[in-house]
Amino acid sequence: MTPLFTGNWIGIISTVCWILCFYFTLTFFENLRKDDERVTKQSKIAAIIFLSSALLLPVVFNFYLFVQMNS
Repeated sequence: MTPLFTGNWIGIISTVCWILCFYFTLTFFENLRKDDERVTKQSKIAAIIFLSSALLLPVVFNFYLFVQMNS
């Protein structure tokens, strides 16, 4: 698999993580109003995980490419 093709998939996965982060953030606010502590906590954790995945996947991939190009 070429790095360009892999980069396209990283972009798609990152976009899906952004969408899931937005979904769980909205779910968090919805359950915050309903005073459902368990679901609120789970939604907050899921939103944080997907946000960090959306931000870190491209960084890690670009760092990998940088190391491969300079070695």
